[in-house]
Amino acid sequence: MYAMIPFPDLSPELFSISLFGMEFALRWYALAYIAGLLIAWRLVVAVVRRPALWRDDTPPMAPRQVEDLLTWVILGVILGGRLGYVLFYRFGYYLDHPAEILMLWEGGMSFHGGFLGVVLAGALYCRRQKIPSLSAADVMALAAPPGILLGRLANFVNAELWGRPTDLPWGVVFPGQMAQDCGPAITGLCARHPSQLYEAALEGLLLGALLLWLAWRRGALKWPGLIAGLFFLGYGLARFAVEFVRQPDAQFITEGNPLGLALHVGGYGLTMGQLLSLPMIVFGLWLARRAVRAQSHPAAP
Repeated sequence: MYAMIPFPDLSPELFSISLFGMEFALRWYALAYIAGLLIAWRLVVAVVRRPALWRDDTPPMAPRQVEDLLTWVILGVILGGRLGYVLFYRFGYYLDHPAEILMLWEGGMSFHGGFLGVVLAGALYCRRQKIPSLSAADVMALAAPPGILLGRLANFVNAELWGRPTDLPWGVVFPGQMAQDCGPAITGLCARHPSQLYEAALEGLLLGALLLWLAWRRGALKWPGLIAGLFFLGYGLARFAVEFVRQPDAQFITEGNPLGLALHVGGYGLTMGQLLSLPMIVFGLWLARRAVRAQSHPAAP
């Protein structure tokens, strides 16, 4: 019998109340979204109020514009995250049950979809307000990791998006029949990788600390596109790596594809999360390199 960690006694709900015969609950996941957006808002306001952090001492937007941008970002996160989940992970199911697409309270969000939604919303807002898009992308990238950190911690509290079975001493025994269905090779309790915590540490804590240090201590915001490029690159690499130990969605797992690979040939392949992360890695590399080259070879006056 190998060592394992029992899942802590945590409830997905912070509290619940009954009103008019109906039950209303505040879930940790919803609180993570709210807190992440508030932290992002205050962080962006703090950054644009420091002209010395920007090239030519000129922030890309005024503090009053941050609140308007936040509204667009919220819409991008919700609409993009939901549509991404529908298209990337359960397209066949929602094709047969289109009315359930709007049932957000039943769960089902995709980070990559939310990311694309934020990119589109941010681009539209910047175009309307004539805000430099690369610098706006930098501030949004700088503000994203705290929300990712809180969101992944909420995934852990919800006992969802857990990893593959493991015999490592920090494997967690997640509750529920699906989490304990680890195949005939494992008898007794099944421990899994706490992949939510891996992502919280890599995509949220580590990446966020690096970007903040580069922005506040190394003047990275003076190089438009550099922070955004490093965010795309860092998130893509972290997510790609964690996917090796993260349990894929059930719809990808079949008798002939027990690893749940979305693209596989001869037993090798990539998960859906890895496929969606590859464009982020490539784009991040290109954007960061472009920012460095632009700074090294400024346009002639």
